[in-house]
Amino acid sequence: MSFDREALARAVADHGAVVRVVVAEIKGSAPREAGAAMLVWSDGQCGTIGGGALEYEAAAKARVMLSEGRTDRLDRMPLGPALNQCCGGAVVLLSEVWDAEKLAALGDASILARPRPGTSGDMPLSVRRILNRARGEGFRPVPRILHGWMVEPVTAPMRDIWIWGAGHVGRALVSVLAPLPGLRLTWIDTDAARFPEVPEGVVQRIAANPAELVADAPSHAEHLVLTFSHALDLEICHQLLGHGFGRAGLIGSATKWARFRSRLKALGHGEGQIDRIRCPIGDPSLGKHPQAIAVGVATELLNEKTAQNSHKERAG
Repeated sequence: MSFDREALARAVADHGAVVRVVVAEIKGSAPREAGAAMLVWSDGQCGTIGGGALEYEAAAKARVMLSEGRTDRLDRMPLGPALNQCCGGAVVLLSEVWDAEKLAALGDASILARPRPGTSGDMPLSVRRILNRARGEGFRPVPRILHGWMVEPVTAPMRDIWIWGAGHVGRALVSVLAPLPGLRLTWIDTDAARFPEVPEGVVQRIAANPAELVADAPSHAEHLVLTFSHALDLEICHQLLGHGFGRAGLIGSATKWARFRSRLKALGHGEGQIDRIRCPIGDPSLGKHPQAIAVGVATELLNEKTAQNSHKERAG
């Protein structure tokens, strides 16, 4: 998990001052990992730190902070005796009040480090080393309290996902993928009327011929092609093969894919390149319901991210 500056900025713009409650530390069993966070304002909240009673108590304290103008606070919460939860561990929650002025002072740092409430003195050498590694090596530390300082990486989209089509499957995919951290979604179709309400943070693109937008996609982007038209699907796949991509998936049956393979080969693409497009997408064993397809796709994305992170940890 990481410090989501964009989500915080949207909440501040909509509600004024908000409290960000982050799990700064865990001991033993806990509902969520360190770095999990939620935003709380006077009459609402978003995000989750898990735990039911834990979250309810933390949100109540956050609203008192807002109503009484209190400063940031740090709470150690034993989950069993204090909240009657079965986890048995304990969490340390850092609750911070954020407003537009405080946000503006953050600058563009990729790592956010600040003293926890009650900590004084200069930044410890261990924290300075982390910041130096972040600048020099792109290092992203796990969120934690280190020698009295809270250290968190700032959320940076790690993967660009382009979703071609705002039909039933496209809508299901966006609803499942949009809340996930580390993804930047671009959603494309031919007409604004084809879209439902587009979630915050999702980039909407509209074009009479969406295939022309392939040229705008980063070469590392991952694509999910599922428009209302087989002809348009084919043209997008053709353009992607000429443009380059990180990954690409096409919705369809074995029959559709066999025809597409033949036509793409006739358009001059080699077998090896064509094989990079996966069809169908998702997990066929889950069925063809739009939400089932979306769950299968999301599972693949998360599994790949987990595998990449494990590789980086072994290499680091």
